[in-house]
Amino acid sequence: MKRLAILGAGGHGKVVADTAESCGWQCIEFFADDWPARTLNGYWPITGDTTSLLSRVGEFDAVIVAIGNNSVRLAKVEALEAAGGQLATLVHPSAVISPRALVGAGSVVFAGVVINVDARVGRGTILNTGCSVDHDCQLGNFTHISPGARLAGGVQVGDLSWVGIGASVKQSIQIGQKVIVGAGSVVVSDITDSLTVVGVPAKAL
Repeated sequence: MKRLAILGAGGHGKVVADTAESCGWQCIEFFADDWPARTLNGYWPITGDTTSLLSRVGEFDAVIVAIGNNSVRLAKVEALEAAGGQLATLVHPSAVISPRALVGAGSVVFAGVVINVDARVGRGTILNTGCSVDHDCQLGNFTHISPGARLAGGVQVGDLSWVGIGASVKQSIQIGQKVIVGAGSVVVSDITDSLTVVGVPAKAL
């Protein structure tokens, strides 16, 4: 029986677990730092915290971090890999991914996502429900593309950046590292590192 450990037990974690079951994972355990105050995340048991997972990581066929904050997710993945954990990559069966696209280890691809030809998705990335990543896009490590967001062809997104729900990014735009694109924004010009942009067209706060 395949065993998967999920670190992070919020609503996002429930979707990760649901996706994992659709991918054939039969035994799923959550780990969260508010354990033992909480012992369930929806239908699934919470059996320990980060420290206990690090000590038990060898009991699982794979691990995945279900934490939306990109920087926190990066730190947790590094700790798990240092302890010998093997990262899972989860792709919902309803996602449509070109055989010529690449998705990095530790990433999650939720229901309704489309990834087109020659797109490259980095490690530890969240491609959330119904988003689209068009041809030749390059997504860095530990990015998050929120539900319904649209990246046109040739978009580049730097490490640790977050594109908000329903946002749209014009073709060939370059988005730097640690950028936040606000919900519903329309990005029509390049964005440098560490900016938060909002609006139509998107402008820096």
